[in-house]
Formats: sequence, structure tokens, C-alpha cells
Amino acid sequence: MLRYNRSFLRYNRSPLLRLGAALLALMLIVLPALVSVEGEKEPDPTAAEAGAALKTHILTLFDEVFARNVQVTDPGGRDIPCGNDKAKRTFAATGLDSDPEHPPDLLNNRMLGAMFSIADYNITDSSGTTFRLENEPTKTVILLESTANGTYFVRGETQCLWLQTPRSRNSFYGHPFVV
Repeated sequence: MLRYNRSFLRYNRSPLLRLGAALLALMLIVLPALVSVEGEKEPDPTAAEAGAALKTHILTLFDEVFARNVQVTDPGGRDIPCGNDKAKRTFAATGLDSDPEHPPDLLNNRMLGAMFSIADYNITDSSGTTFRLENEPTKTVILLESTANGTYFVRGETQCLWLQTPRSRNSFYGHPFVV
């Protein structure tokens, strides 16, 4: 009877063939996991969630620049209809700098530098002394608009967002025929 050693056959294969088989097995395991992770998108925040983030970012900004006597000029907190069951929220505040002679462009630049440590905002417009900043994850827009010496002024708004998080059409409860 002819006998053969299985371990001899296993280790006698070409190293390139073994490497190819290992890479193929790895791709079959990792690729579906990557596709499922990439396919899931974080849902947009609701108008209320974005409004809360906006308020937090602006008030944190005043803390970062050590503004004194901060006064909220637009408390927000209410939905401004945009149509299609969507709304946006606003918030604005003003505060005093430690030096009443600091010009508006210096104050706006100081706030601009501080914003980058608060959240991931991108500059979308910088006309004159005003800066427009947008944060994609929170769907918020902040305007740094100091116009008087020694006085910080910031206002912001959210994008038009759902009042409630819409249910997924793929979920059981999101099915159009479920009452």
C-alpha cells in the first residue's frame, strides 16, 4: 500500500501560492466588514440637536477668548420653518474683550483661532472682517461678526433639518404600509 505524508504535501507548495491563499482568505474576511462599515452613514442631527450644538459652540467660544459680560442676543430654542417638515434654529451672543480698544478684525481673528479648538469648522467665506464657518457633522454655521472695538459678536444658525429623525425605510416600522 502506498502511503504519503500529508505534511509533506502541505509544506511543499510554492510560497507564492501560500501567500496568495492567505491574502484571498484575508480579503474574504475583511472586505465585507469594510463595506458594511462604509455603508452605514451617521444620520443628520435634528434641528433641536443641531441648535443645542450651536449654542454650546458659541458659548464655549466666549469662554475660550475670555469674554466678559456675555449677553445672549438671540436665545434660539424655537424652530424656524423651512418647509417639508424641516426647520432651522439660531443663536447669537455678544461679549466684551479685556481691552476696549482692540479692533474688530483682531477680535474676529482671535475667535477664529479659538473655533478650531472647539469643533471642526471650515472657513467658507471671509469677506472684510467677517468670517463664515461651517461644521458638516453638526450642520451648523457660525458667523464671527465683531464690528466695534472691544466687543465680540457671534451669531449662528443650523441648516434646514428634520424636526425628528426620519425612520429608515428599510426598518420594519419605517415600512410605508405599517400604520
